[in-house]
Amino acid sequence: MSRRKIIAGNWKMNMLPNEAMEFITRLSECTYEAKSEIVLCVPYTDLFYSLLTAQNTKIKIGAQNMHWEETGAYTGEVSGKMLKVINVEYVIIGHSERRQYFAETDETVNKKVKSAFKYNLKPIVCVGETLEQKEEGKTNEVITNQTKLALEGLSTEQVKNVIIAYEPIWAIGTGKTATSEDANNSIKEIRNEIKNIYGEEVANVVSILYGGSVKASNAKELFETSDIDGALVGGASLKVEEFKNIIMSAE
Repeated sequence: MSRRKIIAGNWKMNMLPNEAMEFITRLSECTYEAKSEIVLCVPYTDLFYSLLTAQNTKIKIGAQNMHWEETGAYTGEVSGKMLKVINVEYVIIGHSERRQYFAETDETVNKKVKSAFKYNLKPIVCVGETLEQKEEGKTNEVITNQTKLALEGLSTEQVKNVIIAYEPIWAIGTGKTATSEDANNSIKEIRNEIKNIYGEEVANVVSILYGGSVKASNAKELFETSDIDGALVGGASLKVEEFKNIIMSAE
């Protein structure tokens, strides 16, 4: 069964609107034949400009976070309804940096995933273990538990449309990458957890990405594995040529 190949860039707190527009224009010129879904998750201030620039291209635009409530006294927050009204398609939920610096929990991740579906946004849900957890042999326990709790209470159809990003925290921004075999085995564990709860048919259609120091030099090897369906790319997504080469590695 073929699953969607997705190459997503997470710009984090980088790129001003004019830089975003230039980047998207340059990227679109060299990716119009790409078969993968190409997603750029940009800062809030870039969303509108990015959406305008990405019209009539293969590039989809996503946000990096959202609140689970529709409106309210949540200073500095942005809701799913606000993202949807300007035609944002994707949203990253539960990135390890959100969990580490902004007190995200498995419970808030689950609330946000449910809210994303309420507004027809496609959630990219991040799971991953710390170095300490890895060294204690708890990788599978941590990532399957995070997956289970993120998806709690979702319908079968909703789970089919969740995108999971396995991002070992020890590999983010460190230059360290899980070996393609280790990354694939962890993603198999996540898929197996989905199978245990929602059945094989659902597990076989969920796209699961790898993230954590993905570069043009290691992308092809990762994409040739059985269960890795693409990548959530950090630093390398800020360089047009590098990101383009990662996209081409998935073809």
